[in-house]
Amino acid sequence: MFELLKTDGSARRGTLTLAHGTVQTPTFMPVGTAATVKGLTPEELRGAHSQIVLANTYHLWLRPGRDLLVEAGGIHRFMAWNGPILTDSGGFQVFSLQERRKLDDDGVTFRSHIDGSEHRFTPESVIAFEEAIGVDIAMVLDVCVKLPAIRAQLEESVRMTTAWARRSREAWSRPETHVFAIMQGGLDPELRERSARELVELDFPGYAIGGLSVGETREEMYVTARHAAALLPVVKPRYLMGVGTVKDIVMAVECGIDMFDCVYPTRCGRNGRAMTRSGEYSIRNAQYTRDFSPVDHDCDCYVCTTYTRAYLNHLFRANEMLGPRLLSYHNVYVLNDLMREAREAIELGAWAAFRDRFFG
Repeated sequence: MFELLKTDGSARRGTLTLAHGTVQTPTFMPVGTAATVKGLTPEELRGAHSQIVLANTYHLWLRPGRDLLVEAGGIHRFMAWNGPILTDSGGFQVFSLQERRKLDDDGVTFRSHIDGSEHRFTPESVIAFEEAIGVDIAMVLDVCVKLPAIRAQLEESVRMTTAWARRSREAWSRPETHVFAIMQGGLDPELRERSARELVELDFPGYAIGGLSVGETREEMYVTARHAAALLPVVKPRYLMGVGTVKDIVMAVECGIDMFDCVYPTRCGRNGRAMTRSGEYSIRNAQYTRDFSPVDHDCDCYVCTTYTRAYLNHLFRANEMLGPRLLSYHNVYVLNDLMREAREAIELGAWAAFRDRFFG
């Protein structure tokens, strides 16, 4: 499944072979929460060099539901994406509901944000759903804690996450779907070590670092991600959940992590925020009204070789839907191209020089 091809310091270059294709790592996964990456077609995702997309069990469970997805022939046919798909378990979404959910040792009961209907997730039902819709990578149900948190909350999160991971491992039955566990422990090094040790003993195909990007500082995230990655098996893929800025991804690769996802690039795109390797800016600003240069001088994507800042500025000011679509495409392309360059730098033994372009 995973082959580590090269390392340069802690940075890693590998391949992840899945039922619907091979993913070159490190890689960024655009988020297609409800079986669509907002504003982008599958053809556009391919044009932006996306290799794998993420969908969300919580949202798919509620709408359109398991029966319809199975009737459609699985999620790949339903959304017309023939590449690999990873589904988050919905644990983070249920965690964020707060007042709408009730945790117990067996699972979590929650009310839909759509219509208030009551639903029940257990480790087994989540794995069964992910397998039924035919995903390539299924994340286990976990317990995420918002930071800062007291140690007792983090200890309980680690305890329940391990217990649920064990049950998920036992429930896993579809060879084409690889199940990844999720490490918890907040910013506590000892709890991270406990979580990693307990999960690694269960021998999952891959491991995610969860419980970050939930209230900690950027420096705290980097320190914890580096520590957490070093606790995971060298021969298994490592996935840092919820990271999607240029600098955060570069630093995460520096920490020894292989996979990343975030809504950030498409959310920025919808709100007129252009991402570049050197920073971000709002395309709505008046200074771009008569700026006939590309969105990003260092980008060769379709948007940057075809349109101007002035045109995108006009689209956003006119509330035309094409503006958010074009900028979302560009932002996703930027992160995918960043990963391509990172892979090449690792292969050439030039990772430090590449990293220092962003951190100096």
